[in-house]
Amino acid sequence: MRQLNVAVVGTGAVGQTMLQVLAERNFPVGKLKVLATSRSAGKTVKFKGEDHVIEETTPESFKDIHLALFAGGEASKLFAREAVARGAVVIDNSSTFRMDPDVPLVVPEVNPQDVRWHKGIIANPNCSTIQMVVALKPLHDVARIKRVVVATYQAVSGAGQEAIEELREQSIRILSGEEAGEGKVFPHQIAFNCLPHIDVFLDNGYTKEEMKMVNETKKIMGDETIRVTATTVRVPVFNGHSEAVNIETERKLTADEAREILRRAPGVIVVDDPQEKVYPLPIMASGRDEVFVGRIREDISLEHGLNLWIVADNLRKGAATNAVQIAELLLKEGLL
Repeated sequence: MRQLNVAVVGTGAVGQTMLQVLAERNFPVGKLKVLATSRSAGKTVKFKGEDHVIEETTPESFKDIHLALFAGGEASKLFAREAVARGAVVIDNSSTFRMDPDVPLVVPEVNPQDVRWHKGIIANPNCSTIQMVVALKPLHDVARIKRVVVATYQAVSGAGQEAIEELREQSIRILSGEEAGEGKVFPHQIAFNCLPHIDVFLDNGYTKEEMKMVNETKKIMGDETIRVTATTVRVPVFNGHSEAVNIETERKLTADEAREILRRAPGVIVVDDPQEKVYPLPIMASGRDEVFVGRIREDISLEHGLNLWIVADNLRKGAATNAVQIAELLLKEGLL
């Protein structure tokens, strides 16, 4: 198989996971560049057991690069188009290009066909959106979803490595009988607490994270008529996002029908035996690439309604794995 020159931009939690997933899935990496800010330049990271020196990102970093995976943050705004100008295909995990009409927003299990019209940049959706649409698209194809109401329970790893450390340090202090102390990442104590606040609040009362779920779901599913409302909550879990999702469909789906549809769906594992205390858990999903769905039941308040509990590893399927899957799709389609 042809070897590709690959750049990974960012060395935080998502960037490190991208390197791990590239290695695990035996992506055909020839030459690898690991890029970051000047603050990280000169440090080393491992890829397939070998040390790679982190380089400072500049426009010229992308010369002779075939594929650039951007882990997120300001680097996308500064360098994504510079990478494209030098011949690279960019898969971007930031929110910079997600709602750009000229940029595909892709989840390979849901809308793989959209990679065919890329113009150099493909956007990786928000982590909480990815896992939800993987579970909802098979149901939408059968019964057409009219409305989605989602409440998320999002792990701190979604806010980066410093957030993981903040939860760990606060937990240790509290369990030692001390005060949690002032946090740097979250506006309030995160240990033993829940924060209904992810990203900034907008004029409509929703947060930016909530509106990402609203807008991205419609774009990925290819249906602007789906009505979506979301409440996103940060919870004291290290890794793995959970979501309570209620859908209203055009035609009735029984819980048994939904289970059977989801059992056949790509990238989905149904874990649904509540009588035996079997349902998806963040610790079950952590380190896995699948989306786990359970607590599937008919909504007793709505004729054509279903409730689902959806869990996935937000660093893997919600970010790094989805990006690498897009790259694999590009190879399969002869677009890389």
